Parts: sequence; structure tokens; C-alpha cells
Amino acid sequence: MKTTIAVLVFVCSVDGAFAQQQPAAPVKMECRDLAPGAALAPNELPMNGMACHVVGAKQDVQTTGTPAKSAALVNSSPMPETPADPRQRQDFSAPVAVDTHILSGAAVYIVPMEGFENYLAAAFQKKNVPLVPVASEEQARYILKGTSEEKKPGWAKMVMMKQIHSDDAASVQMIDRKTGAIVFAYSVNKKNTLHGQQTTAEACAKHLKEQMEKK
Repeated sequence: MKTTIAVLVFVCSVDGAFAQQQPAAPVKMECRDLAPGAALAPNELPMNGMACHVVGAKQDVQTTGTPAKSAALVNSSPMPETPADPRQRQDFSAPVAVDTHILSGAAVYIVPMEGFENYLAAAFQKKNVPLVPVASEEQARYILKGTSEEKKPGWAKMVMMKQIHSDDAASVQMIDRKTGAIVFAYSVNKKNTLHGQQTTAEACAKHLKEQMEKK
């Protein structure tokens, strides 16, 4: 048997040294007969031998000890992984084929080398190197650069070794502007040369022509 009753709840509030009683709105409760040894429901309270629970009112249930979830954690979605740089995944151990063939009739720009570039240009013509020297790097397919050194003999060599000519050395390399590959490299060291830089320049031109004829 269920019975609905109204209960008046008085709330006491203390203001200073005086206490005032303020009537609250009636709360409706529904009760049922509680048999001896019977269990109470989770929302029921024992009252005068009956099991009662509040009806018609919302109960605020607060869970203590449970931390609130951050809105950022609830609403956030997994961030997409940033794709790795393809260059980091590249297998550099695999051999890369680079064309080192020098094109016959292509334009070549000879970088200034303190006058040695003039000897190289003349040597290309004398040795019939099938390349065309140009005055602008932008017009060239190949870039030829290097160093040249000339050492005059000292008085000791002139007197004791009777060396009257200079020792000359040169080192050059040619780069393909399209691929960036070094397609030709050569070093020469001539002792007691009569014509100095002309001799080393012609040696560079000779070996360049030989390499082009092998391809």
C-alpha cells in the first residue's frame, strides 16, 4: 500500500544572535508499508515503519571525488600526424645514376682565374676541344673553374740545378649546370716548363678532349 504525504521542512538560519525559522515549500513523499526485514530501495528512507521517497521534485546528484573532465579533452579530436619529410625517408644508400657525358658543341663558361682562363680558352682552340667558350655564365651548359700556380726558380736552382724555367701547376673541374654533377676534373704539375701556364692549360684541354672522345 502506497501513501502520499506532504512534509513541511523548516530551515533555520542564524543571523547574528537571533534565529529565525522560515517555512519552506511542502515536499510530497510517497510511502509504502515496510515488511519486517525488507530492504529499502536506494531512494527510500524509513519513516514511522514505512519506506518513503520524494516525488515530484528533482534531486541534484553530485558525485564527489570524481574529477571533472576538461572540455578540451572531451571535445578534442586526435591531431593528425604530420607527414614525415620525404627527404628523411629517402634511402641514400641506393645508387643514383648521374649522367656525366659531356655534350659535344655545348657552351662552356670559364671562370676568371687571374688570367689563366685566357690560356684555357686558347688551349681549347689549339687542341680542338669540341666546346664553345662563352662570356656569360647564363648562356653556358658547363662551368669550368679552377686554380693555377706558377713558381719562378730561385737563385739556388738557377746556379746549382741550372733551372731557368718556372714550375707550374693547375687544377680544374667542369660542372654541368643542369645536373650539378662534376663531369671533368684534372690536375697537372709541370716542372721547369718553358711556356709556363700555356703548357698546363694545354694539358688540361688535351685530357678534356680525350675524356669526351671516350664517351
